[in-house]
Amino acid sequence: MTDFLSSYTKFLSPYLGGNPAEVVIAVIVASVLVGFVAASAVFFIWLERKVSGRMQDRLGPTRVGGKFGWLQTIADGMKLLVKEDIIPGDADHMLFRLGPYIAFCGSFLAFLALPFGNNLVAMNMNIAVFFMLAVMSTEVFGIILAGYGSGSKWSLFGGMREAAQMVSYEVPMAICVLIPVIVAGTMNLNLIGQQQTGIIWNWYLFHDPFTFCAFWTYFTCATASCKRAPFDLAEAESELVAGFHTEYSGLRWSFFFMAEYGSMFAVSGIATLLFLGGWHTGLLPKQASNWLENDAGTTGFVLFSVLSVAVFIAKGWLLVFVMMWVRWTLPRLRIDQVMMTCLKYLLPISCMLLIGVSAWQVLPHGVLYYLDFIKYLGAFACVALVVLTIYRIFSTRSQLPASGAASIWNPTRPSPVVMAKKS
Repeated sequence: MTDFLSSYTKFLSPYLGGNPAEVVIAVIVASVLVGFVAASAVFFIWLERKVSGRMQDRLGPTRVGGKFGWLQTIADGMKLLVKEDIIPGDADHMLFRLGPYIAFCGSFLAFLALPFGNNLVAMNMNIAVFFMLAVMSTEVFGIILAGYGSGSKWSLFGGMREAAQMVSYEVPMAICVLIPVIVAGTMNLNLIGQQQTGIIWNWYLFHDPFTFCAFWTYFTCATASCKRAPFDLAEAESELVAGFHTEYSGLRWSFFFMAEYGSMFAVSGIATLLFLGGWHTGLLPKQASNWLENDAGTTGFVLFSVLSVAVFIAKGWLLVFVMMWVRWTLPRLRIDQVMMTCLKYLLPISCMLLIGVSAWQVLPHGVLYYLDFIKYLGAFACVALVVLTIYRIFSTRSQLPASGAASIWNPTRPSPVVMAKKS
């Protein structure tokens, strides 16, 4: 994309001039990225409703909204657009208004350095990993401003909880990011994706035992940084009503969830590029991938680029689905448990993995030759696990009551409390 952008800039420069042409191209790219974030948020809302409905066997989310439930998501979006936007009387109006937009900007800026394919990136940076982690960490400022500016103690508690949680989990998360960076020798995400060309065992996930463990540690920290259960202390509906966004409604409320879903895809994109082969399918040999990318002509290059973008987005959406899976499976942790998980377990584990991968990199080539079977074993084990999971998902059917059978809830039957009082 970088080459395409430069060519379009040169094409527009004679008509608009150098600087205006760059501004026009930048606006177009930003609009495409904002549209992708917004469309992904709509899709994730629909997906989360379906995942929760299937896992909890709730008939509403699995039935309502047409054949696939899209009408319910559209209705939710229309409701947010026309809902009255209220600002509490005790709120700081400027901070209250700034909070959602700062949170969304912190999430959106990460997409500027996220490659969706080979050279298909808005800004090809040599420090792309560092840039993405830095800008995503600014999302917490929007949450703090929202909590502090709402004039509500529940919102303030949610904002301060998220500040403590995010600052703590950034440390092991950044250390886990360093592990594949050490293996790759660069922080350029585009180059890291290029280095994983070939069959699935060439992915950094299977490079050595330390990168394999680092992926799961990173994914746990990323789930916490996105305020997802069991780490959703910033919202905590059961104790803080709705947390930092208790006082928000309408469009401003939706910006917080666009930022959350955008961050979920951004951290999933980092995991895809660092551990899961980036835009590569893992099915084609390295020679075939290089031929399609460089020597197959314009048509082959375009088809390869479209396939690369589709594969990358599919991997990111799959990791987002796992986050939703975890949310509707595990109960929420207490604040002391969240901090203990980070400082007592994840931080030491990430430090040991960093030391281990550094030692692995300096091992003699002869020793590494005999240890090369580890990546093949890990790849086959993971593929078998994924196939088994997919089989179990599609082979298990929910057991609904038969027609005419007694339902679980009977309004004519006395409640257990009434029966206990009578006895």
